[in-house]
Amino acid sequence: MADSAGAHLRYDAVSVGRRVLAAEAQALVEMATGLGGAFARAVAVVAGLRGRVICTGVGKSGHVARKIAATLASTGQPALFVHATEASHGDLGMIGADDAVLALSKTGETRELADVTAYAKRFGIPLIALTAQADSALGRAADIVLLIPDAPEAADALNAPTTSTTLQMALGDALAVALLEQRGFTPQEFGVLHPGGKLGQALRTVRDLMHGGAELPLVAPEASMGETLLVMTEKRFGAAGVVDEAGRLLGVITDGDLRRHLAGLLEHTAEEVMTREPQTVAPSLLAAEALKLMNERRITVLFAVEGSRPVGILHVHDLLRAGLA
Repeated sequence: MADSAGAHLRYDAVSVGRRVLAAEAQALVEMATGLGGAFARAVAVVAGLRGRVICTGVGKSGHVARKIAATLASTGQPALFVHATEASHGDLGMIGADDAVLALSKTGETRELADVTAYAKRFGIPLIALTAQADSALGRAADIVLLIPDAPEAADALNAPTTSTTLQMALGDALAVALLEQRGFTPQEFGVLHPGGKLGQALRTVRDLMHGGAELPLVAPEASMGETLLVMTEKRFGAAGVVDEAGRLLGVITDGDLRRHLAGLLEHTAEEVMTREPQTVAPSLLAAEALKLMNERRITVLFAVEGSRPVGILHVHDLLRAGLA
């Protein structure tokens, strides 16, 4: 019992963790250095697809394949995970003529992939192999081989998939990012696919949060300040936009303008009290950028305009409710 306790005390978990991370980092650097034409061809094939990327594998490679499919789909590239074993029992029908298959196997000799690879070859479906063995059954059958280094696993004595799955996942990330940058995938498009969560909220636009239509507090230049105050009170934004007959925004009246004209306020018209050339934003602006602008200008409300015409109004409270502040 004492010997066991002593061994436990001598065990250094931090050193083990550092050794694992260093081994995997070294393998990643090796893979990055060797990345070349095959990767570029894979990107070109996937970018030209009319269908989806069918990611497949079994065991730990299957888990990674599922993650790669999710990453591709979330960045604008249609993708689907098909378990190689289930493919042999009917799920081959999920693979279409316009698709490409991305098959993952470290050894390239995974028996369960045989039916998927044969199906791809039979119907002329592009087959991309992600493996450590180019001369394996999978590598020989593939149209493109994305080769990962045949580096030792972090738990070398057990040969448990560790370094190899890290390499597979990283190469899948590289493929996804290369595709999204080639397509010019925008934060706005990403936000459409990620409406939930903190990231999705940060990618929402002014149009997503602004108030429009009948909610807009608008008055004519000749409107009395009595009328203007009624509009500001009714709409509850603490501001009013002054528009001409063509609907163009001439100026904005805020609480600050009211204080500056407090003496004899009701004797003035909206045009006499308004601030000309106010700060405005486009509806397509990211809401996070609108919040930054509000903080910099120390304002609490912004009109969104298109062609000089107000189409919406955004209050800092809208951004707070959206979780952006």
